[in-house]
Amino acid sequence: MSRPTFEVADLIHAQGARFVDQHRQHLSYQQLKVLRAIAQCRTAALGGHVDDCPRCSHQAISYNSCRNRHCPKCQAQARQRWLAAREQELLGVPYFHVVFTLPHALIPLCQRNPRILYDLLFQASAATMLEVAADPKHLGAQIGFLSILHTWGQNLLPHPHVHCVIPAGGLSSDRTSWVYPKYPFFLPVKVLSRVFRGKFVGRLKRAFRKKKLQFPPANAALEQPKLFLRFLRTLFREDWVVYAKPAFGGAPQVLRYLGRYTHRVAISNHRLLAFDGERVTFRWKDYARGNKQRQMTLTATEFLRRFLQHVLPRGFVRIRQFGFLANSCRTARLRLIRKLLPQPRDPPSAPIASEARTWNCPRCGGPMKIGVSLSALELASRCSFFDSS
Repeated sequence: MSRPTFEVADLIHAQGARFVDQHRQHLSYQQLKVLRAIAQCRTAALGGHVDDCPRCSHQAISYNSCRNRHCPKCQAQARQRWLAAREQELLGVPYFHVVFTLPHALIPLCQRNPRILYDLLFQASAATMLEVAADPKHLGAQIGFLSILHTWGQNLLPHPHVHCVIPAGGLSSDRTSWVYPKYPFFLPVKVLSRVFRGKFVGRLKRAFRKKKLQFPPANAALEQPKLFLRFLRTLFREDWVVYAKPAFGGAPQVLRYLGRYTHRVAISNHRLLAFDGERVTFRWKDYARGNKQRQMTLTATEFLRRFLQHVLPRGFVRIRQFGFLANSCRTARLRLIRKLLPQPRDPPSAPIASEARTWNCPRCGGPMKIGVSLSALELASRCSFFDSS
């Protein structure tokens, strides 16, 4: 993929100081840290190393990455490492994709209580999948799946939802057979929607009773128990959105599919189309109108405000595994399931390429080798030499 013309870092360099001045009282330490990391990513500020060509002795400097999980430039290598680890856990069956979305009315609470609300989203969606799948009317088996949290829509506005990627079927209760799904969409989405809504609201009510929730000024009245319970009742007036896609292919397709979701950030640099120093234009997909490609122009400060809404709390795990893929039983369960499944007829998929450690010399085309590491101070004193050589 070609290098993008504009990057989020360019917006931060141009308008980051103004943005911080305007919104400092509302910015968390994590958000400020993300701004600083993206601005410094692959610059001399983070240090680097000297790359040597053993063929022609050419030398060049490579700058270090920030490795922040919200940085648009630092996700490719993290994604490859994660997919390589997951490759051995894939089963020789088709996979389904189910998405659980929180209603718009809960977004203010999510923004005020991200750690609690997003954790409830994981808990409620996982409990829903496990419960409905265990019901003999629907599947009657223990399932396993990955859940991946996204908090954004294509227009960068809050849209909290989890993507679940699930093998087609599950382990029977007596662990002697693999149970195949009865439905073309794995489990009935209307049932999933009702159960998900009930489980989430129940958990949210318990969090309120334990006084774990904080309310934004616009919703301060909800601190009163009667008004909060009235608010919870309004959440039952509409069906909650649960979306399921029909089964897609086996292991190679699953790896490609997972790569599109696991290490995404709110927006990639390749979606940025123009930036004039004040306003930025980016491409977005309008899912509400037939996935039509559109363009949106925002001031750089409004763009950064939307982008930073999706910075997760420190240490929050946004990719989780449940059922027979949970850490406590995954190895033993997968070993058993592979014995129960028929041997695949297709040849095994090619292993995922490991993280690239070299690049080609611009002079002779030979592989460059990573050499001595340099601190930011050392880079400052040596960059002029390499720039002129």
